[in-house]
Formats: sequence, structure tokens, C-alpha cells
Amino acid sequence: MGQEIPHSFFTEADFQHYHKMLEDESRLLRQWFDRGAFDSSKPVAGCELEVWLVDENGMPAPVNAACLKDLDEGQASPELSQFNIELNFNPMPLKNGALSGLHDSLRSGWTRLAEVAKRHGAGCVLIGILPTVRDEHLTLDYISPLNRYFALNEQVLAQRKGRPIEVNIVGHDHLRLDHYDVMLESVTTSFQIHMQVPQDRAARYLNASMITSAPLVAISANSPYLFGYDLWAETRIPVFEQSICARGYGHAADGPLRRVTYGSDYVRESLWECFEENLRHYPMLLPHDFNQPIDRMSHLQLHNGTIWRWNRPLVGFSDNHLPHLRIEQRVVPAGPALVDMVANMAFYYGLVESLATTEQRPEMQLEFAMSRDNFYKAARYGLDAHIRWLDGGSYSVKRLILDHLLELSWSGLEQLRIDREQARYWLGIIEQRAISEQTGSVWQRKYVEHYGQDMTQLLKSYRKWQGADVPVHEWSI
Repeated sequence: MGQEIPHSFFTEADFQHYHKMLEDESRLLRQWFDRGAFDSSKPVAGCELEVWLVDENGMPAPVNAACLKDLDEGQASPELSQFNIELNFNPMPLKNGALSGLHDSLRSGWTRLAEVAKRHGAGCVLIGILPTVRDEHLTLDYISPLNRYFALNEQVLAQRKGRPIEVNIVGHDHLRLDHYDVMLESVTTSFQIHMQVPQDRAARYLNASMITSAPLVAISANSPYLFGYDLWAETRIPVFEQSICARGYGHAADGPLRRVTYGSDYVRESLWECFEENLRHYPMLLPHDFNQPIDRMSHLQLHNGTIWRWNRPLVGFSDNHLPHLRIEQRVVPAGPALVDMVANMAFYYGLVESLATTEQRPEMQLEFAMSRDNFYKAARYGLDAHIRWLDGGSYSVKRLILDHLLELSWSGLEQLRIDREQARYWLGIIEQRAISEQTGSVWQRKYVEHYGQDMTQLLKSYRKWQGADVPVHEWSI
């Protein structure tokens, strides 16, 4: 979805031509998989960070265009709404001092954005859902003026045949509302973790990433409130799934293949299975002709970018011009502090590495349906969720992390040759967050319990702690 298009209106001929280009690129991609053509160097780490822009009262500030003019090309990009912006970071080899390097990179980008936003009367916030956002902010008046976003809105609504987007979330409270454009999606801001993986083990890494999603979303939860309603520990999950609710072809229009999805199954042989599913089961949303050679995969990449799997396989190109495979882990919210986000990355990378390289394949021990159920339970209940694990037992996420997963993650970081002191420091933050049971969502709920639903004051206190880059388990009320 980062690729701009020259216009937002399409004809039937555009869809037919795009489908042919997509078929041609998919055929070539299948050949690359068959030939083992992908870069299989050591794992590479990367990330993207979505940020809220707010005014002096903590309300959304629609100034992303002004901020982008002052930022270096490639450093940031617009998001769906004018009050969100995405920071982009250079990937780095996942070894030795990578975690501290990622923290330094995040801090540098964050500091630069804060300086730029200040020039335009705004501040920055890292949080999954801004607690002060209101429904009146989520209109097309505040959409970022890019053709791809107008086209996305038109195509999603066209596939829904004009029906409003229905939101129905049962959590601590019950929120029901109808929305009439895709702008509701812009309330969800995430920290997307990337991992470049070798082709011969890519399927195992994707399956391991899916299994990891449940404990990861529970320990990183930071989005309990929407419009004053106390919903899930990570309310981003149901909001995003319901705000872009367009489905498969023909009779599958009301079927299980949603565009925002945990997935339809584990991968069996290779990541090609996901791209084949993209081609066969997901209608095109943005049929723009890039007029580029098929080996650039422009149409395939754009189509894949309009299918939001929580663990999304990506095809990219390395500095040596070889195609490579990446996994984009999308379940983690932005915030609470930069150190918390790097700790989340450390936990994720270590756990995935362990699960993807263990002799007994974890996807053979945990049925896909159970893995999916684990994810939604963890997103709803956070560390209190009880989920099934590989041995068939049921555990609270807190106990599973403390008794088993931290050790697994430590082992994985050792395999990646991450510096032991760094591993100890970053996983120590995860450990203390689990012991204290204080995620970002828990802190927000404690604040509201103590002071009432003054979301402006909640955000003011939240930003003070975030600015100090103190891990959330140390935040007081």
C-alpha cells in the first residue's frame, strides 16, 4: 500500500489487464520458488512504525503533509489519515548488536519527527489507538490526499455493494456502530516487525510467527479504548478486521477469506501457497498498471499489500538485486515506549528463531484452529488469557511466558548470535512486564480506574512517561 497510483478511478479493462499482469508475475514467482532463486543470507531485521500526530490538547492533528515536506525522502511516508505518519528504518543483519542498533535507529527517527512536528504545532504519540480520537475525526475530510487511499475507499465500498461498515466489538463494554468509509482503519497504529528469512526454511518461519502471535499480542497490548469504550486488551485487532471488511470472489463474498485475517491455514511447503491464495481468492482493489518488467513484481506486491494478514509474507529485493522473502509481523501496537518496542522485537525474534529451527515442527503439535483461537483470546484478554500450547496444556499467557517462552526466546537469540548482555537486557523488560502484569493496556485501565475517563489527562500522563523512554512496567499512575 506504500505505492502511489496516478488516479483513483478504474475501468473493467483496467481490472482485466491488471489480472493478466498479476497472473504473469505469479507464474514467474512460482518459477523462482521452484528454482530456489531467493536470497538466503543470514536473517535481517527491520521495522516500520506508525505514529499519531496530536495538537496541544492531545487531539488528532491533520498535519502529516506538512511534516513530510520537512523529512528526508524515504524517512517517512503518509498513512491513511492526515493525523498519522509512518517512520521507515533501514534493515540490519540480525546478529550481535542488532537490538541496540534498532533502538538507536528508532530513537533517532522518533526525535527527528518530534522536532519536525513541533514546527507545525503538533506532537507525536506512540499508542495503538489514541484515546482522545472521536468518530468525527474519521471522515474523508481527513484522508491523506493520495489516489491510492481514495481508490481503496471506493473499491472496498464497491465490494460491499454500498453496505456500511458494521463495527460490533464485545469487550469490557460493547461498542456497536456503522461507518461509511474506510477511515475507521486509521485509528489503529502498529509497530510492524520484519524478518528476512532463507527460502528453504521460510514456511517454518511463517508458521512459527503465527504461533508466536498470541503471546506477543498479549505482552505488547496497548489499545484498550475506542471512543471511550473499554474493549479488548488489543482493540486494534477487531477494529482493523471490521473496518476493511471486503472478502473473496463470487459466492465467497461472505465467506471466511477476509482481507484482514489471521490466515486460512499454516503453510505446508512454501510461501508460494500464500501468493497463490492471493491470486485465486482475493479480488483486486487497485488495478494500476505500473508498466514495469514482470521481474519487478510491482503488481504482485501491490496486490499483496491490500491483503492484511497479521503475519504477512513479502517479496522484496536485496542490495545484491536478488529477490528475498520477508515475514511482516503486524500484531504489535505502537508504544508504549521505544524500549518496550525493542523488547517486543527481541522476544519475537528469539521465539520465532527457536520455533522455526526446533527438530519437532510446532505446527505439527498445535492445530491451526487452536493457534487462531489463541491469538484472538490473547488479543481480547491480554496476559490473563488462557491458551493452548505445544504440549497440549492450557496456560495463562503470563505463566507461559515466564515459565517457558522467555527461555525459548533466549535460546533463539543465542542461535542468532545476539550479544548475551543485550539479550539479557531486552528480555528482562519482557520478564518484568509479565511479572508486574503491567502492559500499556493495563496501565491505561489503571489510570481510568483511578482518575475516571478523562482521556486528555490520561494522554498527557502517558506522553510524559513515553518521552522519558521508561519501560511501561515502571510507569506509575
